[in-house]
Amino acid sequence: MPLLASRLQRIQPSPTLALNARAAALKAEGIDVINLAAGEPDFETPTWVQQAAVQSMEQGMTKYTAVDGIPTLKKAIQQKFLRDNQLEYDLNQIVVSTGGKQVLFNALMATIDDGDEVIIPAPYWVSYPDMVNLFGGVSVPVACLEKNGFKLTPDQLRAAITPRTKWLILNSPSNPTGSMYTKAELKALAEVLVENHHVYILSDDIYEHLVYDNNTFASIVQLEPRLKMRTLIVNGVSKSYSMTGWRIGYGAGPKELIKAMTMVQSQSTSNACSIAQGAAVMALNGPQGFLAEWRESFTDRRNKTAEALNKIEGLSCRTPEGAFYLYVNCAGVLGKTTPGGQVLETDNQFCEYLLESARVTAVSGDAFGLSPYFRISYATSMENLMEASKRIKEAVSHLKPQANAA
Repeated sequence: MPLLASRLQRIQPSPTLALNARAAALKAEGIDVINLAAGEPDFETPTWVQQAAVQSMEQGMTKYTAVDGIPTLKKAIQQKFLRDNQLEYDLNQIVVSTGGKQVLFNALMATIDDGDEVIIPAPYWVSYPDMVNLFGGVSVPVACLEKNGFKLTPDQLRAAITPRTKWLILNSPSNPTGSMYTKAELKALAEVLVENHHVYILSDDIYEHLVYDNNTFASIVQLEPRLKMRTLIVNGVSKSYSMTGWRIGYGAGPKELIKAMTMVQSQSTSNACSIAQGAAVMALNGPQGFLAEWRESFTDRRNKTAEALNKIEGLSCRTPEGAFYLYVNCAGVLGKTTPGGQVLETDNQFCEYLLESARVTAVSGDAFGLSPYFRISYATSMENLMEASKRIKEAVSHLKPQANAA
């Protein structure tokens, strides 16, 4: 009898985490690698949030808490939804977990039966389909093209829905593209969903506060209240407050679903870290003005990096509305030959070439379900971004057309 469960054959390790580990290993060897694969801000967690963690320890908040989160944090989340989204949730409609990833994991584990279908617009965050597959569900990726801003259209949604559809996953602003749905676009999708009463919506809003230019974030529930009892909103403090390592995410949705997710969590991790929960209270209740400064910095990095990459022959990228990623089209370099004689046929191979030749880590579009692209994160210093752009330009300049190309 084999040791490992057969369900593990349905999933693969996270490619982004694998790349981060590889970059760290190369750096440990003294190799100068610029890691643009990491999806986390380079800013420090705000000092008042750090101080709140110290105060939590000093006040003895070092024991188990309620599985679904301490009351003060759930109240802070409740107020956040009211303040930022004009949405009302009872405390029993809110759960706190060890990062937004666990909220998603718990929700899908609690709801997916064998054969249930989950519509996932592609490009997608790498973990969505693997989670669905792990629980016996069927991932239904829908290719969202660059000409449509990498966004799902109502016609595509309508065509993808079947009697077995359980969930639609919406991530706006998006990882990996940074694209964000407008209110009109969300409203159009909502009209399709209102007609299909059996479809639930998983709204991943983790990049809510990282929106640029004159764009305004909106949740689909704000625009169509009739979907509220069929929608789970997933959010957290990781991205907006630069607290990726603190591991605090939260969900808000139907009472029955939250209760089931809490039961799943009670048999896995129990509560999220008590100290991190105390810090998260201050993140949500404390000063928010710094977010504007961070957004300004991200906007500058986005603009200059996109400008530099768009000047490289064979590469192009659109200017995204949010998050901190660029999804770069690399179709123009495929089919070319490296100095070592390899013909680059896929975005995976191009990213390998960038790592080996330019010492820059990027994640191939294949990992996100739509090729030929690669994702870079501009949540690093301007110095790193400009140096990485120079290295990529140089690496691309060394590529040659195939000798037998027409």
